[in-house]
Amino acid sequence: MSEAKPVTINADMMWSSLTEVNRMSGKYQVDLANLSKAAVEALEMMGLNVRRKDGQGDFITAKSSHPIRIYDTDGAEIKGILVGNGSKAKAVVSYYDWKSPAGQAGRSPTLLKLVVTDLIPYGGGADVAEVDLGEAL
Repeated sequence: MSEAKPVTINADMMWSSLTEVNRMSGKYQVDLANLSKAAVEALEMMGLNVRRKDGQGDFITAKSSHPIRIYDTDGAEIKGILVGNGSKAKAVVSYYDWKSPAGQAGRSPTLLKLVVTDLIPYGGGADVAEVDLGEAL
């Protein structure tokens, strides 16, 4: 764990793999997106790399070897709900330094707490009953 003071940021949650491992990275992860200028500055002061992408604005990806626990604004853990893109959150972020067996080294963000302030449940697609099959092209 770092000695730097953690920062609390507002973010949109994107591509959340909180309870199931992401197939591409092999980790639990979430993109914290659409970060404010102040959040970007604070994260960069910690030595973290903030990336930019269309549709996500400035963002970081927090990864973990363990499931990422999320909480509501009352402090209760949220369980059994998949979090959809665009859900709003307050995240307490710190960092850790790492070194791979191949000699690569870096600094990555770590989530100390993730509070969902506006939950958009992931629906997994449109309900078949809502689709009008009469007007197909």
